[in-house]
Amino acid sequence: MKELVLKKTVFSYQGHSFSHDVYTCPQCGKVLIPKELAEGRIAKVEEQLEDK
Repeated sequence: MKELVLKKTVFSYQGHSFSHDVYTCPQCGKVLIPKELAEGRIAKVEEQLEDK
């Protein structure tokens, strides 16, 4: 088992993208999206794009 590391990750949604530092597995590359990010910034971006 590897320890997760913070890594700048690019998120894309409907052709738009933003980056955020999230914990990532250095072995497989999967990311851990904390609840605060999912319900905060990601939800806000989705809402803004869907309202267009």
